[in-house]
Amino acid sequence: MKKIRQKKNTQAGFTLIELMVVIIILGVLAGLIIPRVMGRPDEARQAKAKIQIESIESALKLYKLDNGGYPTTEQGLHALVEAPTAGNLPKNWRQGGYLEKDKVPKDPWGNEFVYVSPGSHGDFDLSCLGKDGEPGGEGVDKDINNWELE
Repeated sequence: MKKIRQKKNTQAGFTLIELMVVIIILGVLAGLIIPRVMGRPDEARQAKAKIQIESIESALKLYKLDNGGYPTTEQGLHALVEAPTAGNLPKNWRQGGYLEKDKVPKDPWGNEFVYVSPGSHGDFDLSCLGKDGEPGGEGVDKDINNWELE
């Protein structure tokens, strides 16, 4: 008599119910996390504006080291990417400029930064006017100023 060998199913896998439970858990987690992350784009833009202001400040300081002073208000931030041709001309303007990508960045809302030199709060004042692009404001419309950054 031959013994009939039963083949055991040695393939391991997940059942449909196990897969459905995992999908439901992932859906619940996504439903809780995504609204929290997606609800903060304006806070992220404010943080980006602060970083941009600090970056432009660094470029302005390098400009001053090379040329003995900051660009005038009339020359503006454009003097960081192209040598000024009017006003107080720089003596040692750095070939290639002082900002990456050879252009003055716009704030996260697409507006120009406000640059005044000499400033009323220091050698220069650099500001982002917030979401509304107007001076003053509260919340996301609040101005971000270099003299208020830590």
